[in-house]
Amino acid sequence: MLDTTSRKATLYRMVMEKHTCPYGLKAKDLLQREGYTVDDRWLTTRAETDAFKVEHDVKTTPQTFINGQRIGGYDDLRRHLCKTVRDPNSVTYRPVLAVFGMTALMALAVSYATFGNAFTLQTAEWFIAFSMAVLAILKLQNIESFSTMFLNYDLLAKRWVRYGYIYPFAEGGAAILMIAGALDWISIPVALFIGTIGAVSVFKAVYIDKRELKCACVGGDSNVPLGFVSLTENVMMVAMALWMLAAQLTGTTALHAM
Repeated sequence: MLDTTSRKATLYRMVMEKHTCPYGLKAKDLLQREGYTVDDRWLTTRAETDAFKVEHDVKTTPQTFINGQRIGGYDDLRRHLCKTVRDPNSVTYRPVLAVFGMTALMALAVSYATFGNAFTLQTAEWFIAFSMAVLAILKLQNIESFSTMFLNYDLLAKRWVRYGYIYPFAEGGAAILMIAGALDWISIPVALFIGTIGAVSVFKAVYIDKRELKCACVGGDSNVPLGFVSLTENVMMVAMALWMLAAQLTGTTALHAM
């Protein structure tokens, strides 16, 4: 529980010639923001650090002491100060919110720069294309991890494993062509195909089979639950492809049209 009667803390952290502990910096910043006067004590060598760990019977640094009582490392300090500590295994939608939030702002910015108006039809179209591109980037960061997670639910990948490796390139390639407004005869069928397969796969896994899985939509290392978000990604691709196809059939243009 937070002790409001004392505002003095002693912090031991690693500050070496080639390494400064980032959690030590975070601990110092947190203490100062909470109004503590910090006695900042540096551990400048590996031997000094190891000796400190043995003396206090701890495995890690930094270590914070308040009123002579050892509080512990950075996470322990956050708990002591009644701050939240993120569980690395907990599910979260933060990666998805970050992607869609930034791609929406990008679409608004490009529309404003191009047409002098942020709210145009192209804003929505660019938003979908930018989202596809960024999601493809996240998948390509670790394609092995993505393809493994993807195999848990994608119907085509289960039958043809290589599809899990092709998918991010197909999504990214279709997105780039959509942004450029080029080679619609490639981008439309690709987006329509992978979006339809993806939507059916997610719907079956989540809403029919009632499986609780992690979504590979933002890469294979995320804790985003499979469900509405991944379904939205695929529906967006299908909608974009159908919109562009309709524009082709009616003789109008989808992207880059006033």
